Amino acid sequence: MKPKFGLIGFPLTHSFSRKFFTEKFTNEQIDAEYLNFEIENIANLQHLLHANPDLVGFNVTIPYKEQVIAYLDFTDNSAAEIKAVNTIKIVRNGEHVSLHGYNTDILGFQESIKPLIREYHHKALVLGTGGASKAVVKALENLNIDTILVSRNPEDKGEISYDDLDQDVMESYKIIVNTTPIGTYPNIEGCPAIPFELITPKHLLFDLVYNPETTEFLKQGKLRGATIKNGLEMLHLQALAAWEIWNRE
Repeated sequence: MKPKFGLIGFPLTHSFSRKFFTEKFTNEQIDAEYLNFEIENIANLQHLLHANPDLVGFNVTIPYKEQVIAYLDFTDNSAAEIKAVNTIKIVRNGEHVSLHGYNTDILGFQESIKPLIREYHHKALVLGTGGASKAVVKALENLNIDTILVSRNPEDKGEISYDDLDQDVMESYKIIVNTTPIGTYPNIEGCPAIPFELITPKHLLFDLVYNPETTEFLKQGKLRGATIKNGLEMLHLQALAAWEIWNRE
C-alpha cells in the first residue's frame, strides 16, 4: 500500500503544500502521494483517519492549528508551549492509532527571516493572533527579538490594536510580520491596515502569505524602500522538517 501524506484545513485553495511534496516525490522517485483533505470541521478528523488507513502523517493549516491539539496523544515541547501544531505523525499499532503533534513553522520562519535581520532590528510587530502568529513569536524570541501582537480586537494584555500603530510604535518596531490570511489569492487586493506612510528603508516586512508572490502588504513596503520577503521559503523549510519527522523511527 502506497504511503499517503496530506494537509488538513479549510479552505485549501491557497496552499502550495501538495505541489511541493508531489514534486519532491517525483524528483526523488519516492513512491508516495500527498493529498489535500479539506474538512469543514475538525471533528471530521476521526473519520478521515479511519477512511485513510495508509495515511502516515499530515500538515495542519488554517483554521485548525490550535483546535487539533485536543485530538493528539503526544505534543512536542515547542508545540505544547505555543499551543499550535502544524505537523502530525500517525503512529499505528494494530487497530490503535496515536497522533503525535509538532510545530515546524517555528524552525521554518526562524531560518527564513534570520539572514535579513540587522543590528537595528530589536522589536517586531506580529499582525494576527492565530496559530501561525504563535510560531512566529516563538521564533523571534529564539532570535532575541521582542514582539507584540497586533489584533483588530485585542483581548490579552500583550496585544494592541491597529489604531495604536502611531509614529512612536512604528519607529521602535522595525520588523512587521503578517500572519493573517489577508491578501491571499484570490482576494489579492486585501491588506493589513497598518500606516504604511511610516514605513522606512530600515523596516523589514515579512508576509507568511506566498500566493500571490508579492502581496499588497509587501508591495506597499517595497514602495517605501523596506526589505520584504514572502512565506514561500518558510513553507519549504517547514515542509522538509515535517518530512524528517514523518520518516524518523
